Amino acid sequence: MAQREENIVLFPFMAQGHIIPFLALALHIEQSKNYTVTLVNTPLNIKKLRPSLPPNSSINLVEIPFSSSDYGLPPNTENTDALPYYQVIQLVEASVSLKPSFKKLIENLTEQLGNPPLCILADIFFGWTASVAKELNVFHAIFSGAGGFGLACYHSLWMNLPHRYVDPDLFYLPDFAEASSIHVSQLAVTIKEADGTDPWSIFHQKKNLPEWVKSDGILFNTVEEFDLVGLLYFRRKLGRPFWPIGPVLLSTKRQARAGKEDGISSELCLEWLNTKPLNSVLYVSFGSMNTISASQMMQLAMGLEASGKNFIWVVRPPLGFDINSEFRAEEWLPEGFEDRIKDSKRGLLVQKWANQLGILSHKATSAFLSHCGWN
Repeated sequence: MAQREENIVLFPFMAQGHIIPFLALALHIEQSKNYTVTLVNTPLNIKKLRPSLPPNSSINLVEIPFSSSDYGLPPNTENTDALPYYQVIQLVEASVSLKPSFKKLIENLTEQLGNPPLCILADIFFGWTASVAKELNVFHAIFSGAGGFGLACYHSLWMNLPHRYVDPDLFYLPDFAEASSIHVSQLAVTIKEADGTDPWSIFHQKKNLPEWVKSDGILFNTVEEFDLVGLLYFRRKLGRPFWPIGPVLLSTKRQARAGKEDGISSELCLEWLNTKPLNSVLYVSFGSMNTISASQMMQLAMGLEASGKNFIWVVRPPLGFDINSEFRAEEWLPEGFEDRIKDSKRGLLVQKWANQLGILSHKATSAFLSHCGWN
């Protein structure tokens, strides 16, 4: 009697910081040889993903229809990397419209295979998929590419908006005392400006986070030994099990392919690092959305130059500017900064995309200054 084919469906949100850990998980599951893996996303994201798979990969990349123009977005914008920061919420809101198509996709898979998928692993922004899974009697888990502690803070902040009710600017999370005090300056702009009636608040408080309780559990790309406090928050809040399965990582080669064209070749970057002493380089990157303002970028540049330390800085246009436009060093950095750090050989500016894993794993790299992303 033929063994039943078990299908695991993965569905990341349309952003590189979400897609990359899902791809890493898909490749990890594939290595077990016991399951068929189906990775779902919108057409342009699937097209970008294809070169990231090994030639002999059995992972099924399945498109789910999406037209950005129907939601007031520019044509062919199916990923946050194609949008300015203020429009990301429109893509987030539009993603809820994928629910009927996703349900139909699961029904079609069930019909084709003769049995429903073994489980659905969905993104933290796709809480609504838990209802679909429950209706179709499929095991469902949320997969977070982030760590438990950071996501616990994120969940608590959006559900409670505690910073609205404090004076001075120091506050505590009412359901996560373990996080200690938080200052409003630590908050992302979207959270800091949220008042409960804004689009981000409505999405998280009404459409996304409450749906998590319908899931059967949460997978985290983290390690229990140093992240137990955050993980226990979700067991307490949701009454669901958690599974720390990290670190789930792509190889440096595949992570570069899953991202975008490098702003500098990996070889040149590593050659520069090879000239530096052990633990002497600061790596600076604020994510694909580059979550700092023009004035903060100017201050950081001055601080880096004054420090006398070696650094690699992935630069992109600051908040409020088209993230895919040309980087204007003469406007956003101190006059002559680029030439001075090049002449001194102390700094390396990388535009667009960097081989982040390659940089972080190099023996010359000592520290990572980031926007608190986990990837």
